[in-house]
Amino acid sequence: MVRWFHRDITGLEAEARLKARGVLGSFLVRPSKKRPEDFSLSVRLEDSVTHIRIQNTGDYYDLYGGEQFATLTELVDYYTGQHDCLQDTDGTVIPLKYPLNCSDPTSERWYHGYLSGPDAEKLLQQKGEPWTFLVRESRSKPGDFVISVLTADVKDGKPRVTHIKIICEGEKYTLGDIKFDSLTDLIEAYKKRHIEEVSGAYVYLKKPYHSTRVNAADIECRMKELDKKSEKEETSKAGFWEEFDVLQKQESNLSYERTEGQRTENKSKNRYKNILPFDHTRVVLHSRDPNIPGSDYINANYVTNQLIGEDEASKRFIACQGCLASTTGDFWQMVWQENSRVIVMTTKEIEKGRTKCVLYWPDVGTNVKQFGDFSVEILSEHEAMEYKIRTLRVSCLKDRGKPRDIFHYQYLSWPDHGVPADPGGVLSFLGEVNRKQESIPGAGPIIVHCSAGIGRTGTIIVIDMLVDTIQTKGLDCDIDVQKTIQMVRSQRSGMVQTEAQYRFTYAAIAQYIDSAKYKLQALERTKTAESEYGNLSPSMSKMKVTRSSSKPKEEGTLYENLNSRKDKKEKVNKKMLSEREKPRTSVKKK
Repeated sequence: MVRWFHRDITGLEAEARLKARGVLGSFLVRPSKKRPEDFSLSVRLEDSVTHIRIQNTGDYYDLYGGEQFATLTELVDYYTGQHDCLQDTDGTVIPLKYPLNCSDPTSERWYHGYLSGPDAEKLLQQKGEPWTFLVRESRSKPGDFVISVLTADVKDGKPRVTHIKIICEGEKYTLGDIKFDSLTDLIEAYKKRHIEEVSGAYVYLKKPYHSTRVNAADIECRMKELDKKSEKEETSKAGFWEEFDVLQKQESNLSYERTEGQRTENKSKNRYKNILPFDHTRVVLHSRDPNIPGSDYINANYVTNQLIGEDEASKRFIACQGCLASTTGDFWQMVWQENSRVIVMTTKEIEKGRTKCVLYWPDVGTNVKQFGDFSVEILSEHEAMEYKIRTLRVSCLKDRGKPRDIFHYQYLSWPDHGVPADPGGVLSFLGEVNRKQESIPGAGPIIVHCSAGIGRTGTIIVIDMLVDTIQTKGLDCDIDVQKTIQMVRSQRSGMVQTEAQYRFTYAAIAQYIDSAKYKLQALERTKTAESEYGNLSPSMSKMKVTRSSSKPKEEGTLYENLNSRKDKKEKVNKKMLSEREKPRTSVKKK
């Protein structure tokens, strides 16, 4: 089943799921109860859910007018890509943005979910080991699945990949002969025997190609699978270690230039001689004397979430090393030019007798101190359970402009060469950081640093990105810890440095999901007759309740009228009918 296809739910159940777990623009597709060949598209709006009938004529799919598509997947992909293409008659846009995923049919790691045939072939051919296989959703027929297998044959100079359809009949799974109760049972059975293709060739399922994608709501199940895998292996080099090892091998393939950090004039500015910023994302210091070699250099990189859509706001970070005595002026130059108002420090100044970062703010008892061209005053310092919050007032001595207040968050409970015992403290800390960032209009990137600016720094940034994704897309979105780290590492080398930090990232997301589910359940228990379920708010630590002016529609009812814009210019107006009524295919054009 494609990630947004929910096999056997009613209209009321679709509304309940979207209100409980979705956000504005979340959607799902379900079979029509009245016409089994048709489907219903259910979309979460601000405080309601609307249902749109999808017609299946036998030749094409459409919304009873407008564009026609060969498959249901193509129709959904089209309207997902055209966010303003669907409108109510009052002009309200009906956005299709975030699929509300149903739970994966198995927790086995050979299941890759919503993956196209060409992408499956690319993955398997890169692996290069005959009889490596994976299982994915069928994109041509929602509800069915496909086994993609790398064979021992060669076609057009590449190993041939064959695709075998798994048919889902009721609650059973079959290749056309024996029926199994689950996908896992089917795959386990065919691991022990061959599959015969139509051509008569034999196909074998010998080595699974593991996926790191997971439905966010199911992340705890994935963690149990990874732990179970580790326990079975005597060396424990499986599960989490296996996923992290793949990351390490990918890191060695990155060939981005780091020439600026290697220049003679800049070497002394690096805390660790081999931990250097990539040139293509490095922060370049402005307003420095161009006649002084290296005056624009600082060991820092911009980091953004490149996995989100172009129309989604991306939080910006700067990841950098802890200050040296000679780079404090450069650090404040960076803070000033980027208009950064929030600094996150994930290390103590000294750990195990080693200096991790020199003070770049005034000592206790010293109100003001100068760092290069900047004067820094400490206005307040507050100590929470696991971190300190300082308010610093920074002035640029060159232009004598208006001073800026900078908020400095120092996390104190992250041990050197380890991870915190409980991710809850980090999640709470990030909640405070994000609330402050969101409260300052026009604030620049959040600056995050530890000592080297890659291990703890990378872990904090990746956790924040994954939580942002879940808040934006809902509890049932797809996330990929390994892929997110790989993306962040393409912007600064070595981010998330150890297997322990990798595992901690999983644990933090699992705890966030568990907390979010608990809050939603609590809201459900206390809701009144007209209350709707809670929805994730932009803040990490709060849940928001929205209320509707009316009760949910009865099962199977389609909401009033819908306009479909053709090529964003031609509008098609059509009457949305009750599923109990006979559908009409006529379209009234404006």
